[in-house]
Amino acid sequence: MSAPARPAAAAPGGFSDTVRRLAAAQKPPAKGSPAYSRFVNRRIGRYLAAGSYQLGLTPNQVTFISACFSAAAIAAVALVRPTVLVAIGITLALLLGYAFDSADGQLARLRGGGSPAGEWLDHVVDSGKTAAVHLAVLICWFRFYDLESNGVLLIPLGFTLVQVVFFFTQILTDQLRRAHPAQAPAPADASAAAVVRSLMVAPTDYGLLCIAFVTLAWHQVFGVLYTLFFAGTALFLLAALPKWFREMAALPRG
Repeated sequence: MSAPARPAAAAPGGFSDTVRRLAAAQKPPAKGSPAYSRFVNRRIGRYLAAGSYQLGLTPNQVTFISACFSAAAIAAVALVRPTVLVAIGITLALLLGYAFDSADGQLARLRGGGSPAGEWLDHVVDSGKTAAVHLAVLICWFRFYDLESNGVLLIPLGFTLVQVVFFFTQILTDQLRRAHPAQAPAPADASAAAVVRSLMVAPTDYGLLCIAFVTLAWHQVFGVLYTLFFAGTALFLLAALPKWFREMAALPRG
């Protein structure tokens, strides 16, 4: 989520002070947020947002930086033969893209709130990344992996479908909840139960999927990990869709 562009200017206070202000302005994580996204990526994003604030960057510029890291990594998955060094570079670029994706929203809140245009831009970038990363895996497997059968390519195709439906459903559900704040679920807390929920939804955690790319050079290892993420995400989506539909059905009409 991004705020309207402003001229770059020196930020008041130092880096540490900005980090403290960001921590105070941090919105509560969504209920059931995956563990890496909640406990690791948000913290890294906070430091990146503080650095961006000190440099006078706008949230839209941070979104663009996130898109560049993600696009470079996804292009490398599809176009470069995976070696150990290539896999490490892809993983780092994916994780940096994800961290900057968290930083743009935090920076927007620090600057006084986001804008509809910034939120639109953020979601457009995320939607492109959501589909492209799995299509890149499809190309990688076809070009560089020794597949026993081309039927294996149905796995990244299926993951693309599941992830696109998952992403769109989450965005639409969130928008409808915003329109009916009285019926919205309570934000996640720091209780042990909340931590357990974050761990239980690990298969849907984009950050963990990014880390799995470090094994891209080992075809069988990455193939197994990727398939497990696909199966876990698909099962979670099948379980969540009826729950979300009942929640939407309970909202008032009009």
